[in-house]
Amino acid sequence: MSSNSTLLRPYFADMHVHIGRSEEGQAVKISGSKTLTFYNIAKEASERKGIDLIGVIDCHSPAVQNDIQNYLLSGEMEEVAGGGIRYRETTIVLGAEMEVKEEGGGPYHLLAYLPNLQAMQEWTSWMKPMVTNINLSSQRIRVSARELQEELLARGGLLVPAHVFTPHRGLLGCSADRLEDRLDPAGIAAVELGLSADSEMAGFLSELDKFPFLTNSDAHSTGMIGRECNELLLERPSFEEFAKALRMEAGRKIITNYGLHPELGKYHTTYCKSCKEAIPKVNGFTGVCPFCGSHKLTRGVSGRIEQLADREYSVQPASRPPYRPQVPLSFFPGVGPAMRERLFTEIGTEMEILHRMPLEKLATVIGHKIAELIVGVREGKVIFTPGSGGNYGSIHKS
Repeated sequence: MSSNSTLLRPYFADMHVHIGRSEEGQAVKISGSKTLTFYNIAKEASERKGIDLIGVIDCHSPAVQNDIQNYLLSGEMEEVAGGGIRYRETTIVLGAEMEVKEEGGGPYHLLAYLPNLQAMQEWTSWMKPMVTNINLSSQRIRVSARELQEELLARGGLLVPAHVFTPHRGLLGCSADRLEDRLDPAGIAAVELGLSADSEMAGFLSELDKFPFLTNSDAHSTGMIGRECNELLLERPSFEEFAKALRMEAGRKIITNYGLHPELGKYHTTYCKSCKEAIPKVNGFTGVCPFCGSHKLTRGVSGRIEQLADREYSVQPASRPPYRPQVPLSFFPGVGPAMRERLFTEIGTEMEILHRMPLEKLATVIGHKIAELIVGVREGKVIFTPGSGGNYGSIHKS
């Protein structure tokens, strides 16, 4: 409870979910599922995933904005005080992802969150002359990151570097060695770790001590919603409360980061594109594959963090919430779409299944073997085979 006696409680939040298509079938995120519409995201988050606050990226697209307006007019959704759009038990925060390319580094992605539909429509008008196709996701924008940041903050928005360490489109992964090389640190609301890193790994970079971390799904299909999420202490799910949690204002805060175990991430380990082998961490990064001698390597997130580290051990500030490894149901052997639907129908949402349901209750539907594996993840009793080169890792019972 906060100092002003406002009643606060925990809410699950996944703040990076893409839209594949508009309701009329217009492409938004080309690599996203065709069923990944604004409505289907809201329905999946509310009914199956148990996500209370969801950041829907790609709301800058006029086609998506048209869908939102139709749902508001029909009464099926409503704008809420404090910013956001409510569908049943879930509040949607409107977001956008932009790609920036600056001299001396590769292209990287930035996430923008805005408080309401009007603010997002105004953002679209500002973006439109500087992108090739305003309807599509993650468009290259022809401005510097600092100019984008200034415009966004002037409109009451929040800026978050996306999947910051990844070799593809991560600011620290492929563009610069420090956030301040591209952005004003004072205008960064949080840092998104990405699927291949956790708080312990990021703790080797002192520059990051002042930023809250977000663990988000970057979902390209409804099934991946919530594969990473955050537990926030809020009065209610809304844009305003989300912003307060990032600032740790009036008792609001991030309670827990639930992230994919970093070894399951697609870019955790360095990978040789010639012989298609993951390069063990013990070999370091020499620029040459120890198996075939090729120089065609994709440096993994773990190797990149080692390169950027400015201290010998990981430091976690007192304000940093715990990072709890999470393994989505889709990663468990034998848990296919039919079994997941049965679990949602007979037991509860995915968040409840992964984090709260006791073993015996899980076993009544899924059997003891898989139930023990799910509980084993909670207790840190599983073995991970690391992912690399765009392929996810896997889990095994220890």
